[in-house]
Amino acid sequence: MSASSLLRTVRRALLPALSGLLAGAAGLSVAQLIAQFIEPNSSPVIAVGGAAIDATPTPLKEYAIRNFGTNDKHVLLTGILAVLAVLTMAIGIAAARRFIAGVVLVVALGVVAVTAELRRPNATAAYPLPTSIGLACALGLLYLLIRFRPHSMQTAGHNLTDDAAATNGVPDGPSGITVGSRRQFLITGAGVGAAAAVALAVSNVVTSSKSTAAARSKIKLPKATDPAKPLPEGVDLKVPGLSSFVTPNAKFYRVDTALSTPQVNPVTWKLKINGMVDKPFTLSYDDILSMPLVERDITMTCVSNEVGGPYVGTARWLGIPLKTLMNRAGMNPEADQLFATSADGFTTSTPTRIALDGRDAMVVVGMNGEPLPIAHGFPARMIVPGLYGYVSGCKWLTSITAATYAGKKAYWTQRKWDIDGPIYTESRIDVPASFAQVKAGIVPIAGVAWAQHRGVDKVEISIDGGGWQSTTLAATPGIDTWRQWWFKWEAKPGSHQIRVRATDSSGEPQTDRRQGTFPRGATGIQEALVTVS
Repeated sequence: MSASSLLRTVRRALLPALSGLLAGAAGLSVAQLIAQFIEPNSSPVIAVGGAAIDATPTPLKEYAIRNFGTNDKHVLLTGILAVLAVLTMAIGIAAARRFIAGVVLVVALGVVAVTAELRRPNATAAYPLPTSIGLACALGLLYLLIRFRPHSMQTAGHNLTDDAAATNGVPDGPSGITVGSRRQFLITGAGVGAAAAVALAVSNVVTSSKSTAAARSKIKLPKATDPAKPLPEGVDLKVPGLSSFVTPNAKFYRVDTALSTPQVNPVTWKLKINGMVDKPFTLSYDDILSMPLVERDITMTCVSNEVGGPYVGTARWLGIPLKTLMNRAGMNPEADQLFATSADGFTTSTPTRIALDGRDAMVVVGMNGEPLPIAHGFPARMIVPGLYGYVSGCKWLTSITAATYAGKKAYWTQRKWDIDGPIYTESRIDVPASFAQVKAGIVPIAGVAWAQHRGVDKVEISIDGGGWQSTTLAATPGIDTWRQWWFKWEAKPGSHQIRVRATDSSGEPQTDRRQGTFPRGATGIQEALVTVS
């Protein structure tokens, strides 16, 4: 194909592709708007994205978290929108040649979206409505837009030049669609684009109006009946670059499967305690706030955290002991798990022998002196010290069901992750960072170590393969939090390797056996390479 022929082909395809893109954008915006009145998770993009997350193989999921961190969902949504853009352009080109072909492709796309919507955990019969209405709008707009094809193209025995197509309309082309003027296309296209923008803007307004941020801002948490003890002096070493003992809410890690952060109204929210219990009951948010609350400092860790990774943090949590709730319900001793469900349908399964053994396992409503942030589970979530969040940290909590592992399988259990999810003894070097360059002389080496519900008794470092040397430990409020450590290093010029390991209160040192995050969490010794000049 000559360059001129290729150019003509591209020019012929350009406006049909743009027609498909504009119609698709408008239809998607309408679907997004309709979804806000039904349920945000019924949005076709969110539903397809959720289905993609559910179907993602574990190695790919871990790759996304490792490389994109908490931006993994933004990357997924961007990818979905990019694919949709390409598909709608292809549909526009197909429809310009034969409109029925475009209809078939649009319907096929709709079937995929509706299937994804109906498979969401909390799906209702109304879930397909956003996609159905959006597709109808997209098809009508596509038909309207491809009536105007000013570029040179074959139509029912007519070969229009650009000039002719710009001034004449030729009816009854190959798909019975009129070829109109460039001006008509530009006017119509601009109108469709404006309609899409308006629908998206209205959708954002509706989303904002339904946001729980305003309701959350009005909540004043009561003081704990059983408050946490004041942090001991020396709990925070304040070494520059070292993670603070208490992690600010805005910096606390977030790893979950929710593409759209659930917006749960605390006024209508309910927590159900049911399943294998003698006396099931339901609590409102006000019910919980009126109960005796406990306050505890607890470190949380994500199972997706690599050795030396960032997905760990400490906060002061306010809530009700799980044991209080399950004792009130009269739990059947045969129940071996607490099956927790989120507002978006996500589920976790917590071993009862651990959750109810006397540790500070809680349904929490407060974090660092304020109501739970929306991104971290407002109005309530679960926390169990010593267990990774995937088995114990259900956010946007709506129910806790006493059950058996044989009878119910939670989200990650279905995907072959470990049932119990105990947190390993781990340590991390915060400063100097790996590959850092420092000046010769006295250099502080510092970091954090954790062994939730066992406690950290010792942290040691090894420099350039030498023997293990003890570090200075910060004070600690208890066995459920991480512990800061530091070492005074006389750094000499050259390249150096620093390794760290922790030992828990039982005397068991951190293992040096290297293991990935699947299926029960990463293990190994962190190494940092530092250049001293």
